[in-house]
Amino acid sequence: MTVEALVGRRLMFGLPGPDLTGADIQLFRETQAAGLMLYRRNFETPGRLHRLLTGLEEALGRRLLVATDHEGGRVIMLGRAVTIFPDNLAAGTAGEVNFVNRQGLFEGRELRRLGVDVNFSPVLDVLTERYSPNIGIRSYGKDAGLVARYGAARIRGLQSAGISACAKHFPGKGHATKDAHLGLPVIDSDWSEMHAAHVPPFLAAIEAGVDCIMTSHPLYPRLDPAPDTPATFSRLIVEEYLRGEIGYRGVIVSDDLEMGAVAEICPVGEATVRAAAAGHDLLLVCHTPARQREAHAALLDAYRSGRLPLRGLDQSVVRLDALQAKHTRRFDGGPPRPERDGETLAKALATRAVTPVTPPSAAFSRALNGKVAAVFPRLSSLADRITIEDAMLDEARFVTHALAPYGIEPVVEVVGVEPDEAEIGRAATAAGGTDATILFLYDAHLYASNRALLDALQKSARSLGVVLMRDPWDAECLAPGVVGITAYGWRRCQLDAALARLLAPARAKAGA
Repeated sequence: MTVEALVGRRLMFGLPGPDLTGADIQLFRETQAAGLMLYRRNFETPGRLHRLLTGLEEALGRRLLVATDHEGGRVIMLGRAVTIFPDNLAAGTAGEVNFVNRQGLFEGRELRRLGVDVNFSPVLDVLTERYSPNIGIRSYGKDAGLVARYGAARIRGLQSAGISACAKHFPGKGHATKDAHLGLPVIDSDWSEMHAAHVPPFLAAIEAGVDCIMTSHPLYPRLDPAPDTPATFSRLIVEEYLRGEIGYRGVIVSDDLEMGAVAEICPVGEATVRAAAAGHDLLLVCHTPARQREAHAALLDAYRSGRLPLRGLDQSVVRLDALQAKHTRRFDGGPPRPERDGETLAKALATRAVTPVTPPSAAFSRALNGKVAAVFPRLSSLADRITIEDAMLDEARFVTHALAPYGIEPVVEVVGVEPDEAEIGRAATAAGGTDATILFLYDAHLYASNRALLDALQKSARSLGVVLMRDPWDAECLAPGVVGITAYGWRRCQLDAALARLLAPARAKAGA
């Protein structure tokens, strides 16, 4: 195999849309890239995805390694013919590790029917008291032992169904206070803290036989003091520790090298070379054709010039070939469809996870007997980049149907995900003119506009119940007397479960 072909084996690219173009084929043909990353932008229907995958492979005359991020909860790229499971923090709170194993099994079967080989999941980052805006409800929780058990169970489920799992983000970034998509996080933990609180889930994943491990972009100055050396570029962390000291023999994957954290340090071509030098096998450049070509050219030049040793290139390709050999068929298990018992399992996880964050209020329960307002974010505005379930694309209709079983016919106000002053004013007016208000709150502790919405309703509503749609940390923003509840996410199964708990007295009244 030529150096050009070997370099191509190391690269995983994304494509811009749901339909194959001549430019897509030319990019993969010229770079010989062997991996394809699927995003929300690539998926409209299973049929179109089938045409995209088969068309590209037929044009190239070779098999690709196809991957996606299918974590459950808010990170789901392929949103049809699959079960929409709750976020990991919901699963961890639910307390049923066997449910998580079965979730992995169902996800694996569903993804194989869609043509996916590798799922970049599960997230094994451990939460701490330091808020992590990027991880949050993507984590199973704050206890390293729990994260280890649930992560290993999910991995076994996925891989028993024929999907390669990928544990992420090594060596752990659940305590990063900055989102690596946007900038460069710095984590000041030393090895003793990492060993105690963050590395154990990855050791459990290795024990479970995980096929891949993805590293992280933060700087860890007490793990590798070299300047401008995040874990992605750190040979100490990747090659010497993960590969050498721990003895991991599977495929090591970089996180996307187009992220903001990497861009703060160097161009993507240099980043690709540095990630390869650190010990990664599979290098992700997922969004921009010009940067994908830059990454390919830089990596090829590094091997041709001797900056990177050919021996390391050969070793990575051997590992990647072994991974590819586990996936001999593009589609497996019949036509795309959700597992028969998937929705039941998702609802069970969501129901067990529901957590009140304030004491119950008899006054709020009584107020539900009168006129009710409901304020809900316009999730449909996110649909181009985040999977939004079909039932939730018409927000007013969704809320009306969700409240109907409780005998409630609400006045519905749909506001922006980051509401403007006019929307906040309309919501406050609706709250002031009704007996009870239900606010579906989207991260008041991160978005000033949502905090303003909450504060306005806390002043105007006669009685207020709040469903925390994303991170439960919004609980600290609730005023005394406000009823708050969370299901650790906003998928339909989670909102239904939260409403069932919040409105239980109304359900009793409706059934009387």
